[in-house]
Amino acid sequence: MIRTYKVMLLPNNKQKTKLFQCAGVARWAYNFALVQQQENDKQGGKFLSDGELRKRLTQLKQTKEYSWLNNYSNNITKQAIKDACQAYKNFFEGRAKFPKFKTKKRTRPSFYQDTSKIKITDTHVKLEKL
Repeated sequence: MIRTYKVMLLPNNKQKTKLFQCAGVARWAYNFALVQQQENDKQGGKFLSDGELRKRLTQLKQTKEYSWLNNYSNNITKQAIKDACQAYKNFFEGRAKFPKFKTKKRTRPSFYQDTSKIKITDTHVKLEKL
């Protein structure tokens, strides 16, 4: 049997700030994946898998300029890269328009949360560390 819970989360200001920072990191990773795919396509390369893009991101995180990415969960960037790859794949298979870059003005914040990492008690809903 599958259980469904409807939960209203009321984050405090510190938690809201962290959630919006995480949404910004996801937007950055999505755009990073699109740029990598476009550059690879211009050079005549094949489609880059999300695993290859995550390897490139890991190498980028080791540089001083992008070390700020280490402050956020890997799941955020992992899911954003998967979403970008899926959007790119859908475009080339003719199922969707060319994927657009995400900007703060045109997108609403979306928060990926792996359901296996949610703990529900009688009084609290605990999410993984963002």
